[in-house]
Amino acid sequence: MRIEDKNKNKNSVSGNSNNITIHSCAESGDLPGLVRLLVCNPLLANEKSILMLQTPLHASAGLNRNEIVKYLLEWRGSVNVELEATNVYGETPLHFAAKNGCVESARILLDHGADVHARTNNQMTPLHLAVGFALRSGDNSIVKLLLEFNADCFAADDEGMLAFNYIPATGYEHEELRQLLRCEYTGQSSYNNTSNSNNYNNDVYNTAYSWSKYQNVEEPRNYKDGSDGIKAKMDEFDRELSKIVGLSDLKQQLQKWAKGVLMDEKRRAMGINLGPRKLPHMAFLGNPGTGKTTVARILGKLLHSVGVLSSNNVTEVQRSDLVGEYLGQTGPKTRKKIEEAAGGILFVDEAYQLAPEQKGSTYRDYGFEALEEIMSVLEDGDIVLVFAGYTEPMKRVFSSNEGFCRRVTHFFEFDDYSTRDLAEMLTLKMTKQDEKSRLYGFKLEKGCTFDAMVSVIEKNSSEKLRNKMNGGLVDHMLNNARENLDSRLTFESKGDELFTITLVDLEAGLKLLSQRVKVD
Repeated sequence: MRIEDKNKNKNSVSGNSNNITIHSCAESGDLPGLVRLLVCNPLLANEKSILMLQTPLHASAGLNRNEIVKYLLEWRGSVNVELEATNVYGETPLHFAAKNGCVESARILLDHGADVHARTNNQMTPLHLAVGFALRSGDNSIVKLLLEFNADCFAADDEGMLAFNYIPATGYEHEELRQLLRCEYTGQSSYNNTSNSNNYNNDVYNTAYSWSKYQNVEEPRNYKDGSDGIKAKMDEFDRELSKIVGLSDLKQQLQKWAKGVLMDEKRRAMGINLGPRKLPHMAFLGNPGTGKTTVARILGKLLHSVGVLSSNNVTEVQRSDLVGEYLGQTGPKTRKKIEEAAGGILFVDEAYQLAPEQKGSTYRDYGFEALEEIMSVLEDGDIVLVFAGYTEPMKRVFSSNEGFCRRVTHFFEFDDYSTRDLAEMLTLKMTKQDEKSRLYGFKLEKGCTFDAMVSVIEKNSSEKLRNKMNGGLVDHMLNNARENLDSRLTFESKGDELFTITLVDLEAGLKLLSQRVKVD
């Protein structure tokens, strides 16, 4: 057999032109096909899919393909099936079964020792995801199963939320679900709490860990306080933040701040007359390409949705938009931009240029005039200011105006992207394109796995270049890769090869970028 024919058949059933893969067998429940594939290549037992990094056990467990799940777990091949393998979100097969309500598959996994306390990237347990399924479907069976296996009701995710906290406080359609978890909090469940894996005994359940002690856990209320709408706004905010790669510490800060804004809205909905919250003027500190402008746009949407701002517009300006060339020009020029941004966010990029280093004791740059003009509207204007720039130079801005740190009260650090962050960003850009994307219609070859792209980025770019460009590196890399693809093809090329970007193209694109961009 030729080498290319052998490679073609390695991941598929011999003689089948449909190229049946181990994952397609797991998803469809094709046990004979899956067995034939494993006999030919036992390593396929733990093969991960290209984008989601899911194993055949994920695929079968998430669709309740019970025969496949059982066969994989009891298979005695040359390799062991990884019971706790994680996908791109850090989900194990049990997580996958829980979030899809696959009770029988979950039971098989648990009977074979699956970790009921496993955590995802955002620290959610299978119980968190099971509650999500129950809320969507009205079926609480998967929650009951996990509680039967002593799921930890006190496990909090990275937002400090217990599984119970995700259940709406009002309405009767989820009362059974509330009762299920409430019994666990109070130690009154019919399940066997005495053998709980966290060694909480019944006394502990009945006293210090009583569910009502938790500040985020609320009794069902009869009044309509707008909780569902407020929660929906927070969910939308979280969804928008989730589109940004990396920056986990920043996201936690923003979520904490956003929750405070929304809690005020809830208090007002209850009839409490609150004083106005101080406008959240901010400083975004970090290198270019770390998502500062994107985050500002997300904030604009949130502030508009809760009535802090009358518009969700974000007006982006730099020094040249604010500072005049001659005496008397700067004030009117700056005021014009402030008026344009009224009701929304004025995003001052590279704000440190408004406070340049002094050339002499008598020298006074016009940038200081622009900064003072902006400071004058921060107390009572219908506008939120976001000052962005490199961390160290921005310290000049902080010290150049006495009222800056008093009026700008939120400071957020934007860390540089790691090679894994950049690889994730590259994957997202290629899989979630819109028609305006320059690479719309193109795709990555199967060899462009996540780990392979991480390796390409590490080997073909310096840390200084990555820190200088951050997300911009991915855009330039992909555009150069497309150019390399065009150069590599001939006019006789046809089919998928015309729009398939390979690892070779990505590597060439990054090498070209490294040559063009000189980093001191």
